[in-house]
Amino acid sequence: MIISNVSKAMGKFRLGIDSLAMSSPRVYGLIGANGSGKSTAAKLIAGIFPPDSGVINSEGLSPQDITMITQKPYMMNDSIYNNLVYPLKIRGIAPNLSVCDEMLSRCGLLDRKRQNARSLSGGEQQKLALCRAMIFRPKLIIADESFTDLDIDSVDSFEEMVLVMQRESPIIWLIISHQMPHIRRLCDYVFFMSAGKIEIHGTPEEIFSSQNTVIRKFLKYEFGDV
Repeated sequence: MIISNVSKAMGKFRLGIDSLAMSSPRVYGLIGANGSGKSTAAKLIAGIFPPDSGVINSEGLSPQDITMITQKPYMMNDSIYNNLVYPLKIRGIAPNLSVCDEMLSRCGLLDRKRQNARSLSGGEQQKLALCRAMIFRPKLIIADESFTDLDIDSVDSFEEMVLVMQRESPIIWLIISHQMPHIRRLCDYVFFMSAGKIEIHGTPEEIFSSQNTVIRKFLKYEFGDV
């Protein structure tokens, strides 16, 4: 996925990304203050929004290769199990029952898989949404604040799932988060956004040690210096 000279106006806000490349199967992070344009950029990458100008080169990825998880995921008025396997069904893939049960077990929902998904708590829905995104092995997963409502044990479990997936069959992840320790643990490369633009990018070590005044202010005043 390569973005070149892309702009998008959303009311008074204008996004302008000169360059953003996610070509290798790695875990990328996208950070920045509220209103910096992270979610708008994510929706452009996912194909939800078209750009006003510029080029988004998907490098052969089809819409069926990409999935996006939001902080408030949509749940169908159906069972937990049917929500989990829905991405498989629309792609004509037969569910592997043992894999499905393993996924549901990881998020603590195996014994309740016939329960209506909309009856779950916010954190439980978030766990189910993460498993649903991973179940069909897409080539690009965009996770927009998807770990926010999870308890510490669940965050640890899903971080491990991401790392195991990357060892076994690497894909591209774009993780948008306000949790800086989470970004440091998971990401291979990080983009920092400010006022609709990519202000700086690099490895987590380069980003968090940068003396760029905008990112130092972001880290110090919003999240504590990390």
